[in-house]
Amino acid sequence: MEIRIQAVKFDASDRLQAHIEKKVTKLEKIFDSILTVDVYLKVVKPEAENNKEVNIKVNATNAEFFAAKVANTFEQAVDECVEALEKQIKKQKDKR
Repeated sequence: MEIRIQAVKFDASDRLQAHIEKKVTKLEKIFDSILTVDVYLKVVKPEAENNKEVNIKVNATNAEFFAAKVANTFEQAVDECVEALEKQIKKQKDKR
């Protein structure tokens, strides 16, 4: 599984990247045919609260999953995205 992290108009810290990788690798335990995971980080309105936007796109064999969340911190938004993706993946597995 390849994880690609893209921060729009800023540099993501090593700590943030490690947090993302740790959370995203949990998805592989649920669904082993994941090929790539694209994570996009963006600061929406710098002065506002809840301005950290995270989009995660998961490409798997014969499936694609997507989650987008906005939160106060990138870590919180990543956690919420991963939870949403876990639900989507479990629903997909139940259909099979």
